[in-house]
Amino acid sequence: MSKQCSFCGTTEDTNVVLLEGAEANICKDCAVSSLEAFEEMVETQITQSNTFLKPHQIKEELDKYIVGQDDAKKILSVAVYNHYKRIHSNSKVDIQKTNIMLIGPTGSGKTYLMQILAKVLNVPLAIVDSTSLTEAGYVGEDVESILEKLIQKADGDIKRAEKGIIYIDEIDKIANKSIEGRKNTRDISGEGVQQALLKIVEDSEVYVNVGGSPTTKRKVLLNTKNILFVCGGAFVGINDIVKKRLEPKKTSSIGFSLPTESKAEEKVDYDKDVTQQDVIEFGFIPEFVGRVPVVAILKPLSKEDLANILVKPKNSVIKQYQALFRMDGVRLKFHQSAIDYIVEEAERKKVGARGLKGVIEKRMYDIMFELPKQSDVKSYTITKDVLLNK
Repeated sequence: MSKQCSFCGTTEDTNVVLLEGAEANICKDCAVSSLEAFEEMVETQITQSNTFLKPHQIKEELDKYIVGQDDAKKILSVAVYNHYKRIHSNSKVDIQKTNIMLIGPTGSGKTYLMQILAKVLNVPLAIVDSTSLTEAGYVGEDVESILEKLIQKADGDIKRAEKGIIYIDEIDKIANKSIEGRKNTRDISGEGVQQALLKIVEDSEVYVNVGGSPTTKRKVLLNTKNILFVCGGAFVGINDIVKKRLEPKKTSSIGFSLPTESKAEEKVDYDKDVTQQDVIEFGFIPEFVGRVPVVAILKPLSKEDLANILVKPKNSVIKQYQALFRMDGVRLKFHQSAIDYIVEEAERKKVGARGLKGVIEKRMYDIMFELPKQSDVKSYTITKDVLLNK
């Protein structure tokens, strides 16, 4: 009686070889399939055994500190989750790194978002300004200095640095073209810096200087394969590029334009439709854009957003002042008129969230200087008149 594969039932013949076991047989095809299934099971177990946060958990943590920007927070949460899942996976599939581009106006929270994200993930974060970078041969910082900063943030731990995050701010300032509505950029540190960044953004091994003094300074080899790169910028004028792409071209007949429906009253948010091609047209080389495939858009903050930022986050400006006053035994309150005034001033000065504290900092310092002199004061309310020193 011919032997059969106990898994698929194939009968042994000259073309089918079976491996005989104590109580079962298996053919080559089923053996290969079983091996792949076992490898997938092991891979899943390894991935599930790691305790990194799921996307919804990352966003929940970000929500505690950051008001609004839900779309950007979701994209970041998924991208970061996939990045660290990829690092800890033993998959045979070569999963490429997904670096991120953050696009949003000044004061929308790009840098702060990255600071909180690194805190939530407990990974080192190096923040650099692209305008300080130059290509080799020019005065300024070369791109390898970015990696030096990351090692410093990791307290010299190379393995920890190799799983850290690098945030390159003002990335739009190294675009190598000028377009309407945007000031001319420095071409010296434009395309040249983009080309230099290609070396470290992808999987590469770079010798980096570590050590603060001449006696301790040495070179170490750093692998950038698992370092997450996030680039951020305002990209002033990119909405015009998107608008040009999305708006239907007007057609004409015998030299006259055909009438079209007027949409002058309709305000369209073009920023949300930014694509990689738009970033290329803005002035970035395709090779660089291809290495930063994920684009997240941060919206301008509304008055309501600014008011919530003042009050709601765990470390809001108001909560920080209340904690400082509490240390002196004083209960601090902010009247709604004070909150409205701070928001209006921040919006008028176009400083966004980062300017909220600056609006009242000087006046609050005056109050914090005088109040400790009065030991009988147990409660103090900040109103608009108080901030205006009336």
